[in-house]
Amino acid sequence: MPPGINGLDIRLPNEQAVLARMRGTQDRIADAITTFAGTMRFVYLHALWFTVWITFNEGLFGRSAIWDPYPFGLLTMIVSLEAIFLSTFVMVSQNRQAIREKVRADLDFETNIRSEVWSAHMGHALGVDAGQVEQDVKILLAQNRAKMNNTEQIPTANQPVD
Repeated sequence: MPPGINGLDIRLPNEQAVLARMRGTQDRIADAITTFAGTMRFVYLHALWFTVWITFNEGLFGRSAIWDPYPFGLLTMIVSLEAIFLSTFVMVSQNRQAIREKVRADLDFETNIRSEVWSAHMGHALGVDAGQVEQDVKILLAQNRAKMNNTEQIPTANQPVD
């Protein structure tokens, strides 16, 4: 018996496999940084870092421990650079997310087309009137849209829908 379900060899692309082939080392690094930057651990680490930096540079451990006196120009520069890089990593991750969504949409579209073609073939084999089915679908879609939009007039089976 051939591979597949009940002898059918239907091969649908796997979203994860498609995305994995598209993902390079730079993407993995950007995702890891963005993932870490979005955690409370990141916030706590920065709160600790700022506390230590300011404590030392306010002279609480002696004048010899000061390396960036108030107004903390070096700290400001470091934090600004970090913000630039983090925003870039976030944008890279957002771009990758948009690509993932496009791949998902393409695969969903392909699946929908396959389903529609199979349904049409099965309906034809069973002698179902495709025109009547399509009219019923249009009526149901129009009724659903009318309910969602709180429209007064809800189409019925007696009213043709375009």
